[in-house]
Amino acid sequence: MTLDRRIHDDSSEPADRFRPPGPSLRAGRHRRAGRAAGRDTALAILRQAVRAGVNHIDTAHFYGEANGLIRDALAPYPGDLVLATKVGADRDAGGKLIPAQRPDELRAQVDANLAALGVEQVGVVNLRRVDAPPGIVAAGEQRVDLDDQLAELAALRDADKIGGIGLSNVSAGQLAQALPAGIACVQNLYNMLDRTAESVLEACRHHGVAWVPFFPLGSGMTGRPKVSDNPAVLAIAAELGVTAGQVALAWLLASYDETLLIPGTSSAAHLAENLAAGDVTLPESAIATLDRLAPDVPRKESQP
Repeated sequence: MTLDRRIHDDSSEPADRFRPPGPSLRAGRHRRAGRAAGRDTALAILRQAVRAGVNHIDTAHFYGEANGLIRDALAPYPGDLVLATKVGADRDAGGKLIPAQRPDELRAQVDANLAALGVEQVGVVNLRRVDAPPGIVAAGEQRVDLDDQLAELAALRDADKIGGIGLSNVSAGQLAQALPAGIACVQNLYNMLDRTAESVLEACRHHGVAWVPFFPLGSGMTGRPKVSDNPAVLAIAAELGVTAGQVALAWLLASYDETLLIPGTSSAAHLAENLAAGDVTLPESAIATLDRLAPDVPRKESQP
């Protein structure tokens, strides 16, 4: 789920209709039917989120049933609800996630999202680049020039199929290359324990682009520690009477005004906890402590 601050679709003149002022929800992360939250629970969480003021939902066709759940739970959609989806990957016949980076594949994915969501336009489409980990990595014909991809998405925007263009898993150099196309937001891996994308965040600050850090709480994946296991985070959470997750999300919100948060949520209680993170104020001393947790904070990227 995300605590949303801003989305716009032009590099020089923000578009207010892509700036939902309330909190947001991430609808799914590679969940299949019968796994994680059950269907009835997922529908209930979506409806509860909108009742709580959530007006921006992050999803993707390749997440599985997420788009169908959103449609079943919320259609006809509230007028202020912004749907944001992602393209650049797909599922093979066995359900394995694979790159889908070619312009024709991006167009097909946008159309699939529109059909599954039951809309004529999706508010934001994030282009997931797969040049480097985390996740799948492109090879062969799937290594596509960024300009060609942006041209396709811009054409879809001109056709009113998408409202704004976002980027995911990109370098600061790629963001700079894409800015003339009008970039609404950037989704990159970033949290207080992994700040390798710091230069991308700095570029977003400089250009007023919304920042959407994924894995905001760290990860249980090999080599990626969980924020909730960190002693310093736990100590600050205990002192403030909040959860470690809320400390992590509050730190991200304090780092940049145009931050959208997308931690996962699997229950009504988890939804409430994540939304309440927006009300947590961290003392300056706590922020200073948390700022020092990342082992290295590079200011320049080596990724092309």
